[in-house]
Amino acid sequence: MVSTDVKSLIQRFYQLQSERLEAYRLFEEGHEAYLKTAPHYDFEHYKQLVHQITLAFSGISKEVLEIKDKFQIHLDRPDLSEHIDKLQCKEKQKLQLTAQLQLARQRAQDHPEEGEAIQEKIQDLKHQIIKTKEELSEVMQDFKYDSEESD
Repeated sequence: MVSTDVKSLIQRFYQLQSERLEAYRLFEEGHEAYLKTAPHYDFEHYKQLVHQITLAFSGISKEVLEIKDKFQIHLDRPDLSEHIDKLQCKEKQKLQLTAQLQLARQRAQDHPEEGEAIQEKIQDLKHQIIKTKEELSEVMQDFKYDSEESD
């Protein structure tokens, strides 16, 4: 019985991660569309998108944390719970960096006179996002390894 619970939670966790990736894709596409409305930005439309994405991320995080608690409290799998904790921290970092990158891209578009300085900031943020994605991938690999160990 317990192993069935663990397997179903693991499956749901992977589904939630897929939903999170889809939300990021929509967030990026929405921001690209927003930038194309310059110089008279369609802020209301973008604000609505940000609200929807925020709700999506919030719902996903809430459910992921519930799964984490089930692993920790009810299923005696502190290893999986710890991986999810690390993942949530990295996902938060990735979202913050993504938002900073979007602001920097808009700034570069609105203030081309900032030239090299803003481009360096954009490159730095992109590098930080790549590093964070690599760290996320490592956490997911550890989660996968430990979750398969229970089979």
